Amino acid sequence: MEQLGFEGMPRRLYTCTPTRLTTWLDCPRRYRMNYLDRPAPQKGPPWGHNSLGASVHNALAGWWRLPLPRRTAPAAGALLQQGWINEGFASDDQSAKYRDWARQMVEEYTARLDPADEPVGVERTVATRTDVIAVSGRIDRLDARPSEDGGTELVVVDYKAGRHVLTVDDARSSLALAIYAIAAGRVLRRDCRRVELHHLPTGQIIGWDHTPESLDRHLRRAESVAVECADADEAWRGSLDADRVDEVFPPRTSPGCGWCDFLRHCPEGQTAAVSRRPWDGLAELLSVGALPACGVRRVQSGPWRRPRTTRLYTAAPLAYPLRHLTS
Repeated sequence: MEQLGFEGMPRRLYTCTPTRLTTWLDCPRRYRMNYLDRPAPQKGPPWGHNSLGASVHNALAGWWRLPLPRRTAPAAGALLQQGWINEGFASDDQSAKYRDWARQMVEEYTARLDPADEPVGVERTVATRTDVIAVSGRIDRLDARPSEDGGTELVVVDYKAGRHVLTVDDARSSLALAIYAIAAGRVLRRDCRRVELHHLPTGQIIGWDHTPESLDRHLRRAESVAVECADADEAWRGSLDADRVDEVFPPRTSPGCGWCDFLRHCPEGQTAAVSRRPWDGLAELLSVGALPACGVRRVQSGPWRRPRTTRLYTAAPLAYPLRHLTS
C-alpha cells in the first residue's frame, strides 16, 4: 500500500559521506553499482596502491595510540611491517620491496613529529547536518595549533601516500576536507578552517586556509549534490524501468575508467580506457640514492601568515625513492 504524503512536509535528510557524494560526481553508474545494486556487482581484484595506502594509514594511526614512551620512529616501522596488507601486488617480491619502502617512509615521517603533541583526534569520526543532509566522515588526524589570536584552532590533516603530485588546488577544492573542517568545528565548538595534505613520499605539506564563506560554498555544493543523489535513489527504489536506468545513472567515461572496480560491468568504460593491472597504480621504484626524498614535520602556526605550500627539508634518500609521481 502506498504511503500518503502531505504537501509541505520537510524532505527526509539525505545521509551520506563525502565519498558517496564524490562518487556520484565522478560517475552515476559507479554510484549505482556501489551503493544501490543488491546484490552488488562483483568488483575487480584489490589494488596494490590501496593496500599500500591503507597500511601506511593504519601504522600512523596505531603509532599515536601507543603509550608516549613507545612512540618512536622504529615503532612506527614495526607497526607498518606487522600490519602490511599483501594484496594487489605482482609478486611477493614486489610486495616486500614496497613494504620496506613504506616502512622507511613512515619512520622518517614520525621521526619529525613530537610524540608528546597529542592530536585532538586520530581516525576520528565527525558529523554534521543541515536542512538537507546528514553527513559524516573520518579524519586521519585532527590537530590543535596556536592561532593568530593567541588561542588554538583545529587543523584537519589528511595523509597521502600515492604517486599523484599534489597542488594547493587539491587542498582548496577538496569537498571532503572542507566537510571535515565544518563538522569538526561544530562538534568541538572551536574554529577549524585550515586543511592539510601530508604527502609522505615527497615530504610536502599542502595547506589551505578556508574562510567561513569558502566553507559555506562547499557545504552548499554538498547539499546540491545530495539532492541529485536523493532524487536518483528515490527513482531506483520506485522500481525504475530498465530502459531508464542509464538515463538516471549514466556512465561518465574518462581515462580514469581503467581504475574502476566495476569496469568489467561497463562496456562504455572499457571503450574509454585501458584496463589496469592491480599493481599499475604503484609508483616506480629506483635504486638507493637515485632521487633525494623529503620527510615531513608538523607545521605550527605562528603570528605570521602561514605559507600555502611548504617543502620542509631534505632527508637522506629512501631505500626505494620514487622516479615519477604522475598519475
